[in-house]
Amino acid sequence: MPKSYIKRILDARIYDVAIETPLEPMRQLSHRLGNRVLLKREDLQPVFSFKIRGAYNKLLQLPAEQRAKGVICASAGNHAQGLALGAQQLGVRATIVMPSTTPAIKVNAVRMRGAEVVLHGDTFDEAAAHARALVDERGLVFIHPYDDPDVIAGQGTVAMELLRQHPGSLDAVFIPVGGGGLAAGMAAYIKYVRPEIKVYAVEPEDAACLKLAMDEGHREGRLPQVGLFADGVAVAQIGEETYRVLRETIDGVITVSTDEICAAIKDIFEDTRSIAEPAGAVGLAGLKKYAEQSGEQNQALATVCSGANTNFDRLRYISERTEIGEKREAVLAVTIPEKAGSYLQFCRDLGDRSITEFNYRYANSGEAHIFVGIQVSTDADRAQLVANLEESGYQVTDLTDNEMAKLHIRHLVGGRAPGVSNEVVYRFEFPERPGALRNFLEQLAGRWNITLFHYRNHGAAYGRVLVGLEVAEAERPELNTLLDQLHYPFWDETENPAYRFFLAQRD
Repeated sequence: MPKSYIKRILDARIYDVAIETPLEPMRQLSHRLGNRVLLKREDLQPVFSFKIRGAYNKLLQLPAEQRAKGVICASAGNHAQGLALGAQQLGVRATIVMPSTTPAIKVNAVRMRGAEVVLHGDTFDEAAAHARALVDERGLVFIHPYDDPDVIAGQGTVAMELLRQHPGSLDAVFIPVGGGGLAAGMAAYIKYVRPEIKVYAVEPEDAACLKLAMDEGHREGRLPQVGLFADGVAVAQIGEETYRVLRETIDGVITVSTDEICAAIKDIFEDTRSIAEPAGAVGLAGLKKYAEQSGEQNQALATVCSGANTNFDRLRYISERTEIGEKREAVLAVTIPEKAGSYLQFCRDLGDRSITEFNYRYANSGEAHIFVGIQVSTDADRAQLVANLEESGYQVTDLTDNEMAKLHIRHLVGGRAPGVSNEVVYRFEFPERPGALRNFLEQLAGRWNITLFHYRNHGAAYGRVLVGLEVAEAERPELNTLLDQLHYPFWDETENPAYRFFLAQRD
């Protein structure tokens, strides 16, 4: 099977528009994992994705009369940009059908290449069905994003370059999978030229169509729902031709979570100062998971950063999830006594662990439920943290793997607190160092009841903190004197209209 693709890959004439991308060592990650990690930088292509290879190769293989009819494809974005650029280079009219969920950066990039964009449906499959209808309606030639031998061969040139750039020992290659075009082309080439190298396909847990096919022994099954976070690999069913190749060439399928993908995006940034799109970091997430679970050391491991087309406004969400993805943060719901000094005791019971987030709003006079993020080092360390807190008498619920808690609940801890009077609200900037929060609570020394607390560590020099306190009018000068002695910048926000509107008790 792999042999049939070798000549196609060697004959692919893609370098009129594509470039040979570098294979770069990830020095920081290599040191951390104890393995040599190599990153194939397909995010550096003119369209910021490997897709230009397969799309252009397919266009070159079309007879002149078919090119004259114009071409059409369905794509979440990267294949669309590759086809649009290739068609522009060859003077071919291109129509691109994209799901309505496609990031605006990809839609705009396709339009800038001169292609007609048609937005249809919420998923790739819906867009593909509409594109097929337009083929019949307009007489266009359909260019499949992955399930086509010429497209697969074009993507296989990534492996041809990789093995030429690294002729030495290579233990394993990790390739992201959506429909399977890149993985099929690369696996076919690698297994023919260097069969001793292990090849692993990597998919998001919520879009694992190849794993489904491999588990069932056929590709007829379809995922009932597909996660859209890594939109470039959000496919419900593996391709027919790609599955035929992959079932004979890969050594296994690895699935990764959204948090693990976010952590891989951060790793790529820290080693290269570039920002991968979620689908572009899937392969690295799988590599890291393999290294952790196998315990292998001193191996040469390679993967592909397959794309960098992401909306800038997604970075906030990605940043929010990286610490959990790196297993460096535990997110917990903890019940503590609703009385002065209980926060301080909780911080003391944590010892030297850094708190990354703290959300609380007064609910009743008996118990307080806090939403807290705490720095940990591993899953085992997280389990030990929970056990230690429970031994200290706290009721603890681990929410680290609770998607709703991470997406929504952390931002909804609040509201108007019944029974609270004389509430004042202050905004602080705490220095981001262990003990800063504990020092604040030590200074308060249980003098006033805390009614609201929100804190999130974002990796900056200062943490932004919002605190509510129940303080009688006559005691407020004393409070301000104490806060001055802390030497933390603070602002009285009691009259802030946002607080008055959403959180303050109504008269």
